[in-house]
Amino acid sequence: MKLIQNLSAALLAGASTLGMASAAEMGAVDEPIKLAINEWTGQHISTHIAGDILESMGYTVEYVTAGNYPQFTALGDGDLSASLEVWLNNAGEIYPKMKEAGKTVDIGPLGLETREGWMYPKHMEETCPGLPDWEALKACQEALVTAETFPQGRILSYPADWGTRSADMIEALALDYKAVPAGSEGALVAELKSADARKTPLVMMFWAPHWVFAEVDAGWVETPAYEPACDTDPAWGPNPDATGDCSVEQPVTMKVAWSGFEEKWPAAWEFLKAFQMDTPEQERMMKAIDQDGEKIDDVVAAYVEESKDTWTPWVEAAKQ
Repeated sequence: MKLIQNLSAALLAGASTLGMASAAEMGAVDEPIKLAINEWTGQHISTHIAGDILESMGYTVEYVTAGNYPQFTALGDGDLSASLEVWLNNAGEIYPKMKEAGKTVDIGPLGLETREGWMYPKHMEETCPGLPDWEALKACQEALVTAETFPQGRILSYPADWGTRSADMIEALALDYKAVPAGSEGALVAELKSADARKTPLVMMFWAPHWVFAEVDAGWVETPAYEPACDTDPAWGPNPDATGDCSVEQPVTMKVAWSGFEEKWPAAWEFLKAFQMDTPEQERMMKAIDQDGEKIDDVVAAYVEESKDTWTPWVEAAKQ
């Protein structure tokens, strides 16, 4: 009898240990995973899809509005848990500094097929003969002068807290233009659609994927192709007195986390490592939200349901 009792106790202890191991794999399920929400719709979609799947795993998710640059300080302090669509070529100097200090870590690439640079509605090729070659902008500078920028031409640029990439390119290429920040992604899109409809002059900084390319026939300004030497050697490129006189480096979209994330939520970490975003699907959802007026919760919920065969293996592998 005593042997049976001891055996029963051992089995109970083993079961308890197994339960603890399972709980440890999930980690701190009683504490919310705080995901950053930035200023563009594609990022909202990527983040909410991942968040919905994390909730299906048993986690609690909170969405926290955070600026593109300020979010890295919050990630480093642990006030944010992760940001799931960080465009590395627009992350500024704070991203590598936080990473080098060990305060943030890369989870891995998000997998989007991307492009970034100056673009224009196609009718600009009549207004500015020579496009898409960037040097055509020198000859048609007067067509892009506005009251706000006189006597310089105007290039519409990202919101101010997205960085100064456009202004830096203008300076490096020695163009007589001024970078004018837009107020938001919506403002960029609205001006592009207006210029396309009215056939007015416009060159602007933009990126792909984006739903607007389904509606507007656009071209990309061809600046000198990026090479690492462009960033360090003034002799490289058309301006012998400057670095940065080239195209934007092919953007990489990265998933970034607070350095303590993996230890605190191990299964969530493994899922987010596997999580990838499909470019055409993201563009389709962006159009549904931004153009067709559908609610992001409805669009994301439908996608999560339809794509179970894609993400279920990621979850199953994360929980093993």
